[in-house]
Amino acid sequence: MPTSTFEFTAGNTPGAPRSDRPDLLTALAADLRRINYTLDGVAALLGPSASAALNRDQIIPALIATESAPQRDPGTAALAAVVRFWLLAEPQEGDVLDAALPGIRVAGLVALGLVEPVPGSSRIAAAADLRPYGWDANDDGSGGAELWVASDLAAHQQAGMLRHDHVLGIGQASTTLVQTTIRQHTERALDLGTGCGIQAFHLLHHCEHVTATDISARALAFARFNILLNAEALSVDPEQLADRVSLRLGSLLEPVRGEEFGLVVSNPPFVITPRSGGEQAADQFTYRDGGLPGDDIVAALVRDLPAVLAPGGTAQMLGNWEVPSGSAWQERPQGWVGQNVDAWFIQREQVSPEQYAETWLQDASEARDRNHYKDAYAAYLADFGSRNVAGIGFGMVWLRRPLDADARISRFEEITYPIEQPIGPHLGAAVERADWVAAADIEDVHLLVAEDVTEERHQRPGAEHPGVILLRQGAGLRRTNLLSTELAGFVSACDGDLTAGQIAGALEALLGGFEGFDGDAFRGQLLAEVQNLVRDGFLIPVSS
Repeated sequence: MPTSTFEFTAGNTPGAPRSDRPDLLTALAADLRRINYTLDGVAALLGPSASAALNRDQIIPALIATESAPQRDPGTAALAAVVRFWLLAEPQEGDVLDAALPGIRVAGLVALGLVEPVPGSSRIAAAADLRPYGWDANDDGSGGAELWVASDLAAHQQAGMLRHDHVLGIGQASTTLVQTTIRQHTERALDLGTGCGIQAFHLLHHCEHVTATDISARALAFARFNILLNAEALSVDPEQLADRVSLRLGSLLEPVRGEEFGLVVSNPPFVITPRSGGEQAADQFTYRDGGLPGDDIVAALVRDLPAVLAPGGTAQMLGNWEVPSGSAWQERPQGWVGQNVDAWFIQREQVSPEQYAETWLQDASEARDRNHYKDAYAAYLADFGSRNVAGIGFGMVWLRRPLDADARISRFEEITYPIEQPIGPHLGAAVERADWVAAADIEDVHLLVAEDVTEERHQRPGAEHPGVILLRQGAGLRRTNLLSTELAGFVSACDGDLTAGQIAGALEALLGGFEGFDGDAFRGQLLAEVQNLVRDGFLIPVSS
């Protein structure tokens, strides 16, 4: 693989954990494994209520649980101390940490840059967050992982505003992208804007090589640390890191120009932030702010990502988009998609400019200074007002460079209700169905109603026929489809015995025959609606 001028190999970056001490990384991993510092181990120690509170960034129940657990079971003392230290950011006595982590001890943690002494005290404070992370194995026992992830301390773990080069840990957006990604095997994958490396961890489980980029050297240093700390679980040889991972320092697609990937995932710095004259990069929160006005960062990626996709390659990302007053939300995103590119946007939420300002000012703890908060809030409203923005949408984006250069998918839809997670497998199945519908002759297909589909009929008391007939999905995107009488009749006949053409012909004979009835139009409209039901997973083709 060619060497890139953007390659990041530093193992000792100021303000980030060191990854150039393999002996200490090995000792730390062994200590954490020995005390069962895992998702399951921490959950068992805290109990369901305290665990749920901690997931809401409420630490008091966990503090109480870690105080009482060692009294009930002395064997949990080491785990309780480590949980208090890293998850709750409570400084600990040095001898307590030495006893809990005897392989690496405080001296080793200091050498790695994970801890720092509390001035004038014998206590030690966390200099970074280090927490368990992982996912379950597949039904065949493959694919699961137990990892540890280092990042900067979150807002609830420290006082004051976050530093502008803050390296985000495991957040809602990153886990949303994890759940959304269609997991396909590919030779080369790209994690654009890797942060602490969460997307790269998952890509390493189903891709041969992962290139991870970021504009922040500190973020790449955290990602490198995390990959090497979890080298065994990620099937990475620390001595041959480049065989599976390439870390690149640079903005957006700049570090990978001219390269192609089978899969790109990105949780980019999509947050819309007011711009000001004389602003420097150091004034921006690099983990969320791309430095461009409005939603230009997302627009640029949607336009440019197909250029780094191999034929048949796909890209998945999260993003915000502005919704101007009087416009439908999809108007702007539709204008970003180039010709001969498959695109699927799903808007999951839309908020007002006020709600948006409140969310992101709170995110960086900027509400702790009342005067700063007031000025920043006003700047958000003025910025949105200058572009006549009435709302800001958030959602998921899927793009594909078609193999034959003919785009087949163009979907822009709003789904704001709860959906099944992880949704990635269902999105992948939907793409396969769309490709199948585009290639198949629906007339010759035998169909069945999907197992998760139910029908609802609503009618006025005493009415002879239902006024509303609905099909509902219990899985995946959990769509609801309003059926006409003839489409409901078609679905009820889908038991696999007759072809779609035969069922359509029977309905045409049953419902037609009157003056002015256009049989060809009836049949064409009905089969087009049937194709939509297949595309959305309500009906499935019978395997030949």
